[in-house]
Amino acid sequence: DAKEVCLQLVPTSPSLFAACGWRPPKRQGIGMRDGELSWEEQQRRERLESQADLFSIIYTVEALEKAYVRDSIDADSYSSECRKLIGQFKTLEHMIDGLSVPEFIGRYELTCPAARHRLLEIGVPATVEYMRGGENESGKLHVAVAETVQHFITAMDALKLGMVDVDQLQPHLSDLMAAITMIPTLPPNFEAKDKLRSWLQVLRSMQASDALSEEQVRQCLFDLESGYNEFHRSLKQ
Repeated sequence: DAKEVCLQLVPTSPSLFAACGWRPPKRQGIGMRDGELSWEEQQRRERLESQADLFSIIYTVEALEKAYVRDSIDADSYSSECRKLIGQFKTLEHMIDGLSVPEFIGRYELTCPAARHRLLEIGVPATVEYMRGGENESGKLHVAVAETVQHFITAMDALKLGMVDVDQLQPHLSDLMAAITMIPTLPPNFEAKDKLRSWLQVLRSMQASDALSEEQVRQCLFDLESGYNEFHRSLKQ
């Protein structure tokens, strides 16, 4: 079972919480209750709990990637668990106030190259990243192509409408990256994918409330339009 394998490889929960500076709240009757905490204390506890959750997700993905490489779990179990963790990560990453994910990894000196690649650079399970076409894959390919076109247009429209804050733009680019990655027929040196990955890295180094500058917006829109045209040309080849 994928969960059991990961639990054997991931550090225990107390160490995860301790690394983020969090301590489990005292039971009711011992110390202050939630209603007695000040607003600042409640905010701090929620922030540290979110950091502990992020820490846990990162190391769980690291363990899951290693388990998959070692053939400790089957592909279906790996894909199911990885998709769930990626979804949880995308939900949580903008809940970490004052820290981007790369900054979080650096601050707590996390050694997680596989998780960093899967969560920050790719955004889909390895079974999707390295999918190869076959008799049963044509339908999936057509869906992936349609979704990629849709996400290209949505991302470009978002920029044109002035949606340039990190928490507004990043979900669109992440969806686009996930869709592109599901198309195995694209050349390995597909430039649009490399540029998209670079933009995601830029956004993940910023705070959720930050916004792209006018020059960055113009360059990002240019890269997306160029990538969209390149994508159409690749489909005709």
